[in-house]
Amino acid sequence: MEHNKIENLDRLKKWRLILGEDPDEENDASYPLDPVAASVDKALDALYGESAKAGLGSSAPKVSRWLGDIRKYFSKETVQIMQKDAFERLGIERMLLEPELLQSVEADINLVSTLISLNKVIPVKTRETARMVVKKVLDRLIEKMQHRMREAVMGALSSAVKNRRPKLKEIDWNRTIKLNLKHYQPEFKSIIPQNLVGQGKKGQALRNVILCVDQSGSMASSVVYSSVFAAVLASIPALKTQMVVFDTAVADLTKDMQDPVDLLFGAQLGGGTDINKALTYVSQQIENPTDTILILISDLYEGGNAADMIRRAARLKASGIQFICLLALDDEGIPAYDKTMAEKLSALQIPVFGCSPDIFPELMAAAIRKEDISKFLTKHNIALK
Repeated sequence: MEHNKIENLDRLKKWRLILGEDPDEENDASYPLDPVAASVDKALDALYGESAKAGLGSSAPKVSRWLGDIRKYFSKETVQIMQKDAFERLGIERMLLEPELLQSVEADINLVSTLISLNKVIPVKTRETARMVVKKVLDRLIEKMQHRMREAVMGALSSAVKNRRPKLKEIDWNRTIKLNLKHYQPEFKSIIPQNLVGQGKKGQALRNVILCVDQSGSMASSVVYSSVFAAVLASIPALKTQMVVFDTAVADLTKDMQDPVDLLFGAQLGGGTDINKALTYVSQQIENPTDTILILISDLYEGGNAADMIRRAARLKASGIQFICLLALDDEGIPAYDKTMAEKLSALQIPVFGCSPDIFPELMAAAIRKEDISKFLTKHNIALK
């Protein structure tokens, strides 16, 4: 059982959460709540308290984050009850039952996260509309991000991977001429190319990229952005890209990367977390460790064998893989995460931090060039965890 479940709270705290907070009552005072209990209280208040009256308006809680929170703090059976209540109290049921209403809602990353979180309960008559809404948002994100990602990645590959003995058709003539200008022979009006510069063979993957994404808890936005970047990376022939998602089970969604909508609807947001099982699967996919970049995106609340997970992470790191852990890949900031697990990964020289979508292309470029990630973090004023 994960340590942050509500079942682990003491009896007085549970009663405080059941009764809620009434600032007009002298005796309520505010029974002190630790950070976990305070988060549980906030999730309950969003559904059953005064803030629930806001419905889906601008002051309402972000539904996608709220759905992640209740999965984190409550049992599966309780989550099902709370989701049913949310449909009625927050207006989600009306949105899902009426395609016209769903189509008219301003679509953004939070709506997509909500739809993906609830995709298994979306009524049949609304499902196609939901896919259209998700596609519209993803197309917009891809259009915004693909140029920067491709430019950053191709530039990094060009500088990082050099074929010193290229065949004629593989020679990069512009770079070769520039490199050999000092060997210009005036009498022959020619440059003697003592050093040839070329790229790898066409069609040959120069780097392997694995996105290993936690789809439990409050990771919905990270899953959405991961699918967008996976689709863009998969379109670059010089990269071999894989996307693996996990909760207590592991699913390889690599075949769906060409269509990020299918990829997202293939995710199963919710459930527990077994990072060790995910890393076990990933380790079986790696052929060239020194040319592999592994991005683990997770809040690190391990529900599986934590000791084995750290040992497996250590073996992956020792094999020469570039191993990076992102606590989040979104604009929401870093969610609650397991600080002890983050410290253990950091001790293995695995960078652990949060990353916004805007700077993710630069992170990939730095990883491809095998740069010291700490320099990237310093440049963007990001602290290691």
